[in-house]
Amino acid sequence: MVLAERLKQLLADVLQIETDYICHDTLLLGHLPEFDSMAVMRVILELESTFSFLIDDDEIAAENFESFASLLTFVQDKKLFELTEN
Repeated sequence: MVLAERLKQLLADVLQIETDYICHDTLLLGHLPEFDSMAVMRVILELESTFSFLIDDDEIAAENFESFASLLTFVQDKKLFELTEN
């Protein structure tokens, strides 16, 4: 499963919505009622668990969770950083 599909499924599971509702342009934070502060924390925990990286406190920024595209970019960057660090 490609990264975007894995992330889409993770969000759908956490938010308890259908994956069809999520596309590249889907706005998240401030736009989906399901995506509240508790959901952000659950998403962070699931991201760390699923993709085997840690998210630092200073990386928890609204712009990273603004849309599916921005969250995907954040995850891609984290995975790339982890690969270059090892």
